[in-house]
Formats: sequence, structure tokens, C-alpha cells
Amino acid sequence: MIYIEIDIAKDKHDCYIITSDGILISDNLRITNTLEGFNTLYSIISSNCQDANDVRIGLESTEHSGINLESFFPVMVFNLLAITSFRKSQTLRKTKTDKVDAKFITTLLFNSEQATTALVSDQIREFKSLTRHRCRLIGQCTKLKVSVSHLLTILFPKLGTLIWSIHQKSSYAIRVS
Repeated sequence: MIYIEIDIAKDKHDCYIITSDGILISDNLRITNTLEGFNTLYSIISSNCQDANDVRIGLESTEHSGINLESFFPVMVFNLLAITSFRKSQTLRKTKTDKVDAKFITTLLFNSEQATTALVSDQIREFKSLTRHRCRLIGQCTKLKVSVSHLLTILFPKLGTLIWSIHQKSSYAIRVS
């Protein structure tokens, strides 16, 4: 069995590869986020393992940087909070680098009792994307409301005392000639 952890980044991924016997294959493999990089990783996997079912690949949950990798390899996605908690339980040092993260996630993957790979469906990925977009829109609306409140306070200083809310439709319909 081969355990591979991939620390995801935008342009490159750091890999930590170990066997179930504890033999380190690579602790500093850096691949690009391209087909070329994925083929490099695939060649290392195929040279060290004959059966594709004997490979466990784990990575931390990212927004979108790992989508290409997830479509190329079956992977287990770990929650970032679980990884952080595990790292804190294993060391007192506050070291956080890509290499250190890769090592801890491999250890977590090695110790994980989950034998199956957890694939993220396209629907869940799309739902996450829509949720993030909604949060961005809410943030933009909040900024616009603050701007409107600021402008109405400057133009009509006593308006707030005359109506129940500055953000009601009639307040927005006020026009200055």
C-alpha cells in the first residue's frame, strides 16, 4: 500500500509519499498543476505499485485549486480543521509549511480507518461554488448599504429620526433635484 499526501497550491503541489511499511519514497516531490505534473506523479505511483487499489491519496479541502487533481486521481479530502487539530496533537512546534502539512496529512491518511476513497461529486462542488458566490454578493450588498446610509445621512441629516429605517423602499426612492 502506498500513501500519498498532496498539499494543494495554485500552481504547484507538494507530495509526501510513504509505503504502508513506513518506507519513505519521497518527502519533497513537487509537481505542477498541469497534466505534465500529474503524469509525473502517475509514473512514480506505477513504478512503486502494481495495483491501483493499493494507493491512497489524501489532500486537504481547498476551494478550487485541487479540482484538476481530483478529476485525475481518486482522492480522500480531509477537513482543514481536522488536519490542524491532528498537527497540534502531534507536535508542540508551530511550524506550518507545505512540507510539514504534507507529512502530517500522510500520517493522518496512514492512520485513517477509512478504507474507501471519498469522491466529491460535481453537484457538491457546484453547490460550494454557488455558496461562495452568495457570500460575496452579500458582502457587496452590505458595502452598498453602508454607502447609501452614509450618503443619506449627509444629504438628509434628520431623515433617520423621521422614518423607521433608512433602508426602506421609500428612502431609496428619494431623489434630489
